[in-house]
Amino acid sequence: MFIAESYLPHLLAVLWFIICWGGYTRYAIWKGRDTPCLASVLHLYREDWMRRLLLRDNRIADASVIGNLERNASFFASSTLIILAGILTVLGSSDRAVSLLADLPLVEPVSRGVSEIKLLCLAVVFVYAFFTFSWCMRQYNFAAVLIGSAPMIGERHVTEAERKAFAERAARVISMAANQFNFGLRAYYFGMATLAWFINPWFFMLVTTGVVLVLYRREFHSDVLDVMVYTPTPVVAPAKEKSE
Repeated sequence: MFIAESYLPHLLAVLWFIICWGGYTRYAIWKGRDTPCLASVLHLYREDWMRRLLLRDNRIADASVIGNLERNASFFASSTLIILAGILTVLGSSDRAVSLLADLPLVEPVSRGVSEIKLLCLAVVFVYAFFTFSWCMRQYNFAAVLIGSAPMIGERHVTEAERKAFAERAARVISMAANQFNFGLRAYYFGMATLAWFINPWFFMLVTTGVVLVLYRREFHSDVLDVMVYTPTPVVAPAKEKSE
């Protein structure tokens, strides 16, 4: 009975962590369908990008942008592997890590088995991040192929409807890659929250809730979002005074 009670806060913390991460992901997708957010607004800009791409012969700059986006995902994928290597190293010397944490204030003493479970959970978070970033890289490769196959300006036998369909399809592929990159970044955010679990489960739940609030604020109410959805008020010329 005592063992079950001692593990109960950790189980509640893990359950709250899963609910916050999965619940916020579902909520962001649902709310983004009819509310301006970073993902939905950027998709509109990508559609404009692809439509303008079809109006120019030189697509070197467009291919360079796709390459830069792919390199960003590659950087995070490589960094994730380094983080996983560090976690596995700590897992091999968990006794020393537990002794170091025990001297910190507010740290709840736990057994070696619980500490190893925490490290394994942290590793799972970053394994998920690696898969999302690697899939993001592949999708940017697909987008590069689409840009290479874009019809030229004076190309015959290409209707306006086909050009419009291409622009929408290419923008959708790029947005799918960007969404995977966003999922990977969220994994980093929640991975940082998992570090609070090593202090105590209640602090872990508090930090997890804070991560959700930060993500919501940045994706739906950030200053950069206000700038991107800003529509300038048309300037009305002052009426001329009637001459007497």
